[in-house]
Amino acid sequence: MALAQYFTEFIFYSFLGWIWESIYCSIREKNWADRGFLFGPICPIYGCLVVGGSIVFKSVPLLSDPDFPKWAVFLICAAASAVTEYATSWVLEKRFHARWWDYNDMPLNINGRICVPATAGFGIAGVFVVRYLIPWISRVHEVIPGQVYELLSLVLAMILGADIALTEASLSTLLKKVEDMHSEFNEKAEQNYRRIAAVPKAIAAAPKMIASAPRVIAKAPKKLAAAPRFIASAPRKIASAPKVIGEKLQMLPYVGKLSGFQIHVLKKMKRFIPDRKRSEAQNNSRLAFWQNLKETAVEHTGRRRRSNEADIHK
Repeated sequence: MALAQYFTEFIFYSFLGWIWESIYCSIREKNWADRGFLFGPICPIYGCLVVGGSIVFKSVPLLSDPDFPKWAVFLICAAASAVTEYATSWVLEKRFHARWWDYNDMPLNINGRICVPATAGFGIAGVFVVRYLIPWISRVHEVIPGQVYELLSLVLAMILGADIALTEASLSTLLKKVEDMHSEFNEKAEQNYRRIAAVPKAIAAAPKMIASAPRVIAKAPKKLAAAPRFIASAPRKIASAPKVIGEKLQMLPYVGKLSGFQIHVLKKMKRFIPDRKRSEAQNNSRLAFWQNLKETAVEHTGRRRRSNEADIHK
């Protein structure tokens, strides 16, 4: 029964962590942010920390003493959160070449995985959890029968297992699919670049065509007068063409190839990490494609949601 209680607590605290993360990030980004690595409304890192802390503080007499200083509770919780957060970020990055949070814009950060302000916040929250939330949950355990926890933990375990399997499968498929899309994107960009690169030759041949068509020239003095300006501006337009191709090439066909689960996963990713096996140019191209794909997916789903809401109100 104790195991069932701890697992139920893990899901409960993970859910509370998801609520806190989503509200905080939504306020900061001024847009709804569905936080967490999994599809469900949970952040397992919070569940692991609180359940682990509950076991430690209950098992060690010194720590469970009501007179144990709050500043010491703060330091223990802050240190535990920093280690857990750093390790989780490292594992996810090594597995999926992406980050779900990034503190590079925060002061006193370590590799963007943890930072002093966030760690201090977790420490303060830890004091509240250890001194007030955990004792309250312990009193709740005394009221609820053990059979309820056993049944509830079994159902929650099945849901969590399905969520983990779905997330893992969607992420693995997403990584493979996006790599294929990136290759296709580069091929099309190269073809378009070759077509634009052929424009100077056509411009160079224009004087011969003009010389061979005096009657056309006579009938179109305005167009002829504008020709030098067009020819003079052509090199500048040609020079900027590759950038336009890279940034403006339509991403919607690629977004359409992703499933709803894969788009959901893509939108949750904070930043993509360069692959050490690739050159700098390859990584820049790959990361730019990932970012453009994510932005297009967010805009596309936002427009579709607003369109559906407008249809409902009609």
